[in-house]
Amino acid sequence: MQGIIFDFDGTLFDSMYLWETIGTDYLKSVGREPKPGVQDIVKDMSLYQAACYCQKEYELSLSASEIMDGFNRIIEKFYFDSVQPKDGVIALLEEMRERKMKICIATATDKYLIKAALKRCGMEHYFVDILTCTEIGYGKDEPVIYREAMNRLGTNKENTMIFEDAAYAIRTAKKDGFRVTGIYDSYEKNEIQVQEMADVYLEDYSQKDRFWQFVLQTAAG
Repeated sequence: MQGIIFDFDGTLFDSMYLWETIGTDYLKSVGREPKPGVQDIVKDMSLYQAACYCQKEYELSLSASEIMDGFNRIIEKFYFDSVQPKDGVIALLEEMRERKMKICIATATDKYLIKAALKRCGMEHYFVDILTCTEIGYGKDEPVIYREAMNRLGTNKENTMIFEDAAYAIRTAKKDGFRVTGIYDSYEKNEIQVQEMADVYLEDYSQKDRFWQFVLQTAAG
């Protein structure tokens, strides 16, 4: 195993709860009491759609652009000031670095936010590159970002491992022939699918030996 591609939110960092609460957090910040179920409505919308929904539903005098700016301030503060890596992941990254594995990040989150969180936590040196769905032009319902990450690592599908927590992203990677380590995250609703599809499954990074056992078995042929 020579190349590792990590997802960020829910895989490297314990950050998915932001996306579960950002709608209610924003509404409270502008003095509105969130209605029951609003988070379930907003979390699957684009930022612009969420802004328009809040503007209409809560009769906000702010423009959609101003509301989006408010969402972005919450998001930035989260990544710049508070989000933390998942327990035990740094130890695994260190072991990978010692074994000369090349590691990159493939994420749907904006690059400047990822860089801010990594810098604050002293983790930038583990990664040779950060790829985002925005710059690639495709979401993780297509394998393009994984293929490009592999190309930048200079590896191939046989010696590359993807770390992901989202069932839909794992399905994409597996369908394209990649090997995947599935990571448990409490915000993934299709956890059984994650377990079933992944080559290796970790409930947390204290189980990292499962990954290394897979690496040894693969190397043994």
